[in-house]
Amino acid sequence: MKKIDVCLSPEMVHLHKTEGKVVVVIDILRATSCMTTALANGIESITAVASLEECKALGEQGYLTAAERDGKKVDGFDLGNSPFSYQDESIKGKKIVVTTTNGTQAIVKSAGAREILVGSFLNFSTVVNYLRAQPNDVLMHCAGWKGKMNLEDTLFAGAVVDALKGDFSHDEDSVLTALNLYYSAKSDMIGFLSNSSHVRRLQGLGIMKDIEFCLTKDIYDVLPIMRDGKIVNAHLEKVVL
Repeated sequence: MKKIDVCLSPEMVHLHKTEGKVVVVIDILRATSCMTTALANGIESITAVASLEECKALGEQGYLTAAERDGKKVDGFDLGNSPFSYQDESIKGKKIVVTTTNGTQAIVKSAGAREILVGSFLNFSTVVNYLRAQPNDVLMHCAGWKGKMNLEDTLFAGAVVDALKGDFSHDEDSVLTALNLYYSAKSDMIGFLSNSSHVRRLQGLGIMKDIEFCLTKDIYDVLPIMRDGKIVNAHLEKVVL
């Protein structure tokens, strides 16, 4: 039987084997939710980079630039890290380069995986259905916050593990942690997360609507997947499993 594992932070990913696995990168609040929203609204591709300098360099080549640090948009870039920024008709058909505090770092650290997917509650069922149908082991890679684990990413990982019961086995305590967290939170995720560090951090920025949106399941039927260094919507191509 295929196996599923959970990495609670990018600082721990070196303890997990990524080669030959499908890695699902998770940054619910808000990078992977933004990427999912962008692709659903017609962005052609997303390039994830670790540094502001890399982002600026691609901006000079005609890419839209998106940069976030500590939850805030970085001055001098086109977009920040709110999913509502990616619902504008003007972005359709464009390429974007993104750097964030946590999510893009996790994507960069997932290099070497068989495939890299972007997961969010917004495309929850699409991700689950893809993982169920494909033949490889899976690693849920939580972006966390500056190397530390956080609740919302671990909660999503647990929701996926729960949805895939019977299709995957697991042996690690990190999987049980994520699963039990989800069982505790699933009836009221917003309430459960209300005292979490990152929700409190974002509430201080006055963006509760972003939090509520990012915790909503199945708004979009898109499958963000890495192809030749760019994240694209695999539903726009012929996917070969």
